[in-house]
Amino acid sequence: MKKGSILIIAGIVLMLSSFQLNPHYNSTEEYLSSEIDELVAFYKDRHSHPEISLSEQNTSAVLAEKLKELGFEVTSDFGGHGVVGVLKNGKGPTVLYRTDMDALPMYEKTKLPYSSSTEIDYNGSKVGSMHSCGHDVHMTCWLGTAQALVGMKNKWKGTLIMIGQPAEEIGAGAKLMLDEGLYEKFPLPDYGIALHSSPTIKHGQIGIADGYTMAITESITIKVKGKGAHGAAPHMSIDPIVLSSMIVMDLQTIVSRNLKPIDDAVITVGSFQGGVVHNVIPDEVTLKLTVRTFKEDVRQLIHKRIKEICDGIAMAAGLPEEFYPEVDIPKSFTPSNYNDPKLTNTITLSARGSIGAENVLYAEPQLVGEDFSRYGSTSHKIPTVLFWLGTVSKEKIDSGDLPGLHSPFYYPEPEPTIKTGVSVMTAAIIDLMNAKK
Repeated sequence: MKKGSILIIAGIVLMLSSFQLNPHYNSTEEYLSSEIDELVAFYKDRHSHPEISLSEQNTSAVLAEKLKELGFEVTSDFGGHGVVGVLKNGKGPTVLYRTDMDALPMYEKTKLPYSSSTEIDYNGSKVGSMHSCGHDVHMTCWLGTAQALVGMKNKWKGTLIMIGQPAEEIGAGAKLMLDEGLYEKFPLPDYGIALHSSPTIKHGQIGIADGYTMAITESITIKVKGKGAHGAAPHMSIDPIVLSSMIVMDLQTIVSRNLKPIDDAVITVGSFQGGVVHNVIPDEVTLKLTVRTFKEDVRQLIHKRIKEICDGIAMAAGLPEEFYPEVDIPKSFTPSNYNDPKLTNTITLSARGSIGAENVLYAEPQLVGEDFSRYGSTSHKIPTVLFWLGTVSKEKIDSGDLPGLHSPFYYPEPEPTIKTGVSVMTAAIIDLMNAKK
């Protein structure tokens, strides 16, 4: 056989192989009817093999390999275990679609046949690992959307950037990827989109709104100092446990009495650590706070009032100024998520077309945090939208038994949830790619 003939045959084999890996689809519905069983299997495998923040090595390797099979140019271990896949399909807009990958350090209690039995060492203790925030279904919708779009390349033109992000749960992954040069080393997106599982919206539906939808999140630590003494001689002490208790109570007045009633904020003391034994008044207590706000001026006012309350209580107790509480406010925090109004409108209209207007709900703002917000808050000012994906059955909603995110009992209903996520995201991206700027 001549060399030219061999090359022709090899080319045909390669084309057939490529066709088998990336078949053509006429619609998302056709894709899902063909591939939903495989997607559910992928979801269950990801659910069974969770990896916590900054340890997503195997998870990212699986996602990277899937993208390579689809024909993406893939960069692995970008910003930790981040994955960046780029697919160019002619001239058009550039759309970034992010999924998070990490799980939480906690034991699963769902008793699902595919539940996680992973046990890890965490801060010197044995603990489980679980996808209790829906990142497993996020990854599955992400993969399904990539597969559907590759199978329908004749329906859109542009550049698709698929991001597998590490460390969302600790608010670090987006910053890691951006700091490593995501917007400098890869095509700059015209739009950024993502979804997040909702534990209260029925599967088959989504929740979406424009403007501020998720909060600025901060972790603040207060070290309250005092004068230790015997528990039976409190008059010889300046008791930091009493001072800390007063601080905790007075902090609650910031939202109720210092902020405008129309401004949203939360100040929660999640940890109160002081003392060791019953009969010793300690000389120091540590308070750990989570503070949630939407607006920068509100955030700054809360910082001011926290310091004033701490100083005032210490002064009233007779502590010298050098013993006033130390308020540690880290410079790094997760910014609030802002859904660009124009992009939100486009995705809303697209979702109504793909799953029906009755299944596209208004989602009230929440004071949870998500570091997807960082992709839109850089100097590049990329329009971004993060919407809620319904995951629970009508029966659960009617029963009122709705475990929240981060609950050991939370899980999505896989098949209908995945179908909705893939349908909405695929339609949105095709519409964005075909929209006139």
